[in-house]
Amino acid sequence: MEWDVIVIGGSAAGLSASLMLGRAGRRTLVIDAGSPRNRFADHMHGVLGNEGTPPSELLEHGRAEASGYGVEFAEGTVERVDETEDGVVVTVADGGVLTARAVIAATGLTDELPAIPGLAERWGRSVLHCPYCHGWEVRNQRLGVLTTSPLQLHLAHLIRQWSDRVVVFTAGLDPLTAEEEARFRARGVELVAEPVVELLGDGDALTAVRLADGREVPVDAIFTGGTLRPHDGFLSHLGLSRTETPAGSFVAVDAMNRTSSKRIWAVGNVVNPSATVPLSIGAGSFTGAAVNAALVTEDFDLALAAAASHSLVE
Repeated sequence: MEWDVIVIGGSAAGLSASLMLGRAGRRTLVIDAGSPRNRFADHMHGVLGNEGTPPSELLEHGRAEASGYGVEFAEGTVERVDETEDGVVVTVADGGVLTARAVIAATGLTDELPAIPGLAERWGRSVLHCPYCHGWEVRNQRLGVLTTSPLQLHLAHLIRQWSDRVVVFTAGLDPLTAEEEARFRARGVELVAEPVVELLGDGDALTAVRLADGREVPVDAIFTGGTLRPHDGFLSHLGLSRTETPAGSFVAVDAMNRTSSKRIWAVGNVVNPSATVPLSIGAGSFTGAAVNAALVTEDFDLALAAAASHSLVE
């Protein structure tokens, strides 16, 4: 095998895994397409020791740290991973083929946003998805919640913690019960059933949303979410076990973040859409150690088999 481990994806989870593997002396290659999920945000928040750090700066430091332990990096997109008897074959988009003893998929996901004019252009700035990541920066402002599925009822509740001026656009929810409406109104949350058709403002700034009936509702920032699309197509032909969740279908992993293949692990948003940067860092570190441990076990098994074969020859 050319490599002990190929890590596919070079954001927080992948870099953290590669750092652990490098420190374990493993020949490790990180293949990265350069499109981390949080690239639209100017700063990270809730990341201990890196509060307010730009995401790109964290990745730059992470690459430098992993490189210091011999980890190598390549730009590119992986088209498929195939299993062999003693390893994996990784095919990249330019037709190149690499071999390794194990693979870690840390490729993240894409947030497919509603096709509402003015929304995608402001993603990560005045259109937000996580109150823990961005709520403090827009606290006490006029906040909207654009619901796109019943799952966002909880998000609508959460936003009230950061402002007492909250309007929830409920078209994406199932019809609210009288009890649910009463709970919102008891905390002063405005409910608007008319669908949102456009976001208004200059540049990244948001000033209002336009409704299907032509009315405009003033807001300074809006929280929403889209359809989650994990970047796992390069594994789809393997028939790996999957987990069906309210948020979508994801490759299933065990407690060690190993998939149903003995040589493929997966970590970060590609299997856990709610993982923030610190959670992805922790999970990546754990997974890097888990992969090294699996290879250590295999090293002993191979050595034992070789010794037994040598004894037979003698």
